[in-house]
Amino acid sequence: MKDVLTFGETMVLFNPQSNGPLRFVDNFNKSIGGADSNVAIALARLGHKSGWFSKVGNDEFGRYIQNKVRGEGVDVSRLKFDKEANTGILFKERFNSSNPNVYYYRANSAASRLSIEDLDIEYIKGTKIIHITGITPALSKSCRETVFKILEIAKENGITISFDPNIRLKLWTLEEARPVLLEIAEMADIIFPGIEEGEMMLNIDNEKDIAEKFLEMGCKTVVVKLGEKGCYIATKDNKEYVQGFSVNPEDTVGAGDGFAAGFLSGVLRELSIRECGIFGNAVGAMATLVKGDTEGYPYYDQLMEFMGEKKGIDR
Repeated sequence: MKDVLTFGETMVLFNPQSNGPLRFVDNFNKSIGGADSNVAIALARLGHKSGWFSKVGNDEFGRYIQNKVRGEGVDVSRLKFDKEANTGILFKERFNSSNPNVYYYRANSAASRLSIEDLDIEYIKGTKIIHITGITPALSKSCRETVFKILEIAKENGITISFDPNIRLKLWTLEEARPVLLEIAEMADIIFPGIEEGEMMLNIDNEKDIAEKFLEMGCKTVVVKLGEKGCYIATKDNKEYVQGFSVNPEDTVGAGDGFAAGFLSGVLRELSIRECGIFGNAVGAMATLVKGDTEGYPYYDQLMEFMGEKKGIDR
């Protein structure tokens, strides 16, 4: 049985080797970017059995993504290749800031053609946690239908549902997104909103009130991400802040996915919610230390060293 299963679009990412407008950039590093596969990769590095599926083009970029994610120890056995659509790509644009601009070239991509007919239902049943992001339902009507079919399967089989709203207004308007994301939130067991996402979904800009509202909607655990300050965690019986780690960030993209993976790692290890929050904060912080979406995610021993739980050997 898998520990965590994720699904959704992963694209080929071109990271500029120099800062400034893309029209002046000549060289790029190639890697991959996708919130769902980010979480799967981070969990695999932490020692968990994770799986990820999607659709990619029957092209070199699609094969590159398959090899890259599989090479991280993630099960990609249900990844499908589409002969009629291309793999999506994205470019980052950097200035003197840790938050790069992102340009997507994903319209009508292979992943946007994911449908209920592509699902292996028995495979989906064989996991403890299903992690869903708000990106997948934004890609197309068929992707949206697929998300809700997977939610239905999870509910019927007692699978824990983890949800990161991950609002992307370059993909759909807030008016389109809000009702869909709220419907998913009502079905989620664990939800990971940021303050800005809570405000967009609920018109609430305070972490405590955001958490209370999601608890009222039926979520069992609400984890409000507070960036470098850490997080605020609320359950029916426990509510507390967990202090973040102080670092000098190089690239913040992928930090939220790392946070979710760290928290879920704690859940799988049956840690207290505070310890889960510490795991999440630590993985999220480590993700920002390296350029790239996944490059900074730690292995378990590295995480323990960063948290001060294990002494490292330098030489």
